[in-house]
Amino acid sequence: METRDLPDVLAIETVSFPNPWHETTFRGEIQNEGISCPFVVIHKSLERVIGYIVYWKVRDEVQINNIAVHPDFKRMGIGEAILRDVIEAGVEEGVHYVSLEVRPSNLAARKLYAKLGFEFIGLRRHYYSNPDEDAIVLCLSLNQ
Repeated sequence: METRDLPDVLAIETVSFPNPWHETTFRGEIQNEGISCPFVVIHKSLERVIGYIVYWKVRDEVQINNIAVHPDFKRMGIGEAILRDVIEAGVEEGVHYVSLEVRPSNLAARKLYAKLGFEFIGLRRHYYSNPDEDAIVLCLSLNQ
């Protein structure tokens, strides 16, 4: 992800989440090169961003902070491909586990995470706002 990608990323973010990240948050992730790993998926013929992920890699763990696919491109396997790429890179880099939070109401995301092997490890009460909702904390162990 680069600064020039932000208009497309912000457009996707706004239609994807009830409490979207601000531009300054994405700019901070782009600048935090030591830990943050923001990536985009660009549609070749349209030459625009159609999905993205922001995750942190800290030592032997990955924390997925944000992932979204433009509504016009959902249910095409793009989100799954993005996650599989992050997981594969993690395995190659010696990561032991991948964690994330998800809204209980986000059934499509929960189904995808279950398909990839993520398991429930906890609940964060009142984690989300607009509307107020808990966060389900999921983890995928990469230990073979």
